[in-house]
Amino acid sequence: MGITKTVGFSEEVNTMSEVLKALGHPARLSIMHYLAKSPSCICNDIVMELPLAQPTISRHLSELKKVGLIQGEIAGKNICYCINQKKWQEVLQYLNTITTSLSQTKKC
Repeated sequence: MGITKTVGFSEEVNTMSEVLKALGHPARLSIMHYLAKSPSCICNDIVMELPLAQPTISRHLSELKKVGLIQGEIAGKNICYCINQKKWQEVLQYLNTITTSLSQTKKC
Protein backbone atom coordinates (compact mmCIF):
# COMPACT_ATOMS: atom_id res chain seq x y z
CA MET A 1 0.00 0.00 0.00
CA GLY A 2 1.31 3.47 -0.86
CA ILE A 3 1.75 6.49 1.34
CA THR A 4 -1.55 7.99 2.45
CA LYS A 5 -1.98 11.62 1.42
CA THR A 6 -2.86 13.65 4.50
CA VAL A 7 -2.05 17.16 3.28
CA GLY A 8 -5.14 19.28 2.74
CA PHE A 9 -7.26 17.47 5.32
CA SER A 10 -8.03 18.88 8.75
CA GLU A 11 -6.08 17.69 11.76
CA GLU A 12 -9.31 16.19 13.13
CA VAL A 13 -9.91 14.16 9.95
CA ASN A 14 -6.31 12.91 9.90
CA THR A 15 -6.45 11.96 13.59
CA MET A 16 -9.77 10.14 13.27
CA SER A 17 -8.48 8.39 10.16
CA GLU A 18 -5.58 6.93 12.17
CA VAL A 19 -7.88 5.95 15.05
CA LEU A 20 -10.41 4.26 12.78
CA LYS A 21 -7.60 2.54 10.87
CA ALA A 22 -6.34 1.14 14.19
CA LEU A 23 -9.85 -0.15 14.95
CA GLY A 24 -10.03 -1.78 11.53
CA HIS A 25 -8.52 -5.06 12.70
CA PRO A 26 -10.59 -7.82 14.36
CA ALA A 27 -7.98 -8.41 17.07
CA ARG A 28 -7.96 -4.72 18.03
CA LEU A 29 -11.75 -4.56 18.12
CA SER A 30 -11.75 -7.67 20.31
CA ILE A 31 -9.18 -6.09 22.62
CA MET A 32 -11.30 -2.93 22.91
CA HIS A 33 -14.39 -5.02 23.67
CA TYR A 34 -12.50 -6.99 26.31
CA LEU A 35 -11.16 -3.82 27.94
CA ALA A 36 -14.63 -2.26 27.91
CA LYS A 37 -15.93 -5.20 29.95
CA SER A 38 -13.15 -4.89 32.56
CA PRO A 39 -12.01 -1.75 34.38
CA SER A 40 -8.38 -2.71 33.71
CA CYS A 41 -6.46 -5.78 32.74
CA ILE A 42 -3.03 -7.24 32.33
CA CYS A 43 -1.67 -8.24 28.93
CA ASN A 44 -1.62 -11.92 29.92
CA ASP A 45 -5.39 -11.81 30.56
CA ILE A 46 -5.91 -10.71 26.96
CA VAL A 47 -3.69 -13.54 25.71
CA MET A 48 -6.08 -16.03 27.31
CA GLU A 49 -9.08 -14.37 25.61
CA LEU A 50 -7.82 -14.17 22.03
CA PRO A 51 -6.50 -16.85 19.66
CA LEU A 52 -3.21 -14.99 19.19
CA ALA A 53 0.32 -15.25 20.56
CA GLN A 54 1.48 -12.84 23.25
CA PRO A 55 3.90 -10.94 20.93
CA THR A 56 1.08 -10.42 18.41
CA ILE A 57 -1.25 -9.10 21.10
CA SER A 58 1.51 -6.80 22.35
CA ARG A 59 1.83 -5.36 18.84
CA HIS A 60 -1.93 -4.74 18.65
CA LEU A 61 -1.88 -3.12 22.10
CA SER A 62 0.96 -0.91 20.91
CA GLU A 63 -1.06 0.24 17.89
CA LEU A 64 -4.09 1.05 20.05
CA LYS A 65 -1.90 2.92 22.50
CA LYS A 66 -0.15 4.84 19.69
CA VAL A 67 -3.46 6.39 18.58
CA GLY A 68 -4.51 7.06 22.17
CA LEU A 69 -7.40 4.60 22.43
CA ILE A 70 -5.86 2.79 25.39
CA GLN A 71 -3.52 3.71 28.19
CA GLY A 72 -1.32 1.51 30.32
CA GLU A 73 0.26 1.59 33.74
CA ILE A 74 3.21 -0.46 34.86
CA ALA A 75 2.27 -2.63 37.85
CA GLY A 76 5.31 -4.64 38.88
CA LYS A 77 6.33 -6.77 35.90
CA ASN A 78 3.00 -6.28 34.14
CA ILE A 79 1.32 -3.47 32.25
CA CYS A 80 -2.33 -2.88 33.08
CA TYR A 81 -4.33 -1.48 30.17
CA CYS A 82 -7.65 0.34 30.06
CA ILE A 83 -9.63 2.34 27.50
CA ASN A 84 -8.80 6.04 27.34
CA GLN A 85 -12.30 7.38 28.03
CA LYS A 86 -11.49 10.88 26.75
CA LYS A 87 -10.25 9.61 23.38
CA TRP A 88 -13.18 7.21 23.06
CA GLN A 89 -15.60 10.10 23.62
CA GLU A 90 -13.83 12.07 20.86
CA VAL A 91 -14.34 9.14 18.46
CA LEU A 92 -18.01 8.85 19.39
CA GLN A 93 -18.52 12.60 19.00
CA TYR A 94 -16.87 12.57 15.57
CA LEU A 95 -19.04 9.67 14.38
CA ASN A 96 -22.11 11.35 15.85
CA THR A 97 -21.34 14.48 13.83
CA ILE A 98 -21.33 12.40 10.65
CA THR A 99 -24.54 10.65 11.69
CA THR A 100 -26.26 13.96 12.42
CA SER A 101 -25.18 15.34 9.04
CA LEU A 102 -26.46 12.22 7.33
CA SER A 103 -29.88 12.53 8.94
CA GLN A 104 -30.14 16.12 7.69
CA THR A 105 -29.33 15.41 4.05
CA LYS A 106 -31.37 14.09 1.17
CA LYS A 107 -31.03 10.32 0.79
CA CYS A 108 -29.89 8.71 -2.47
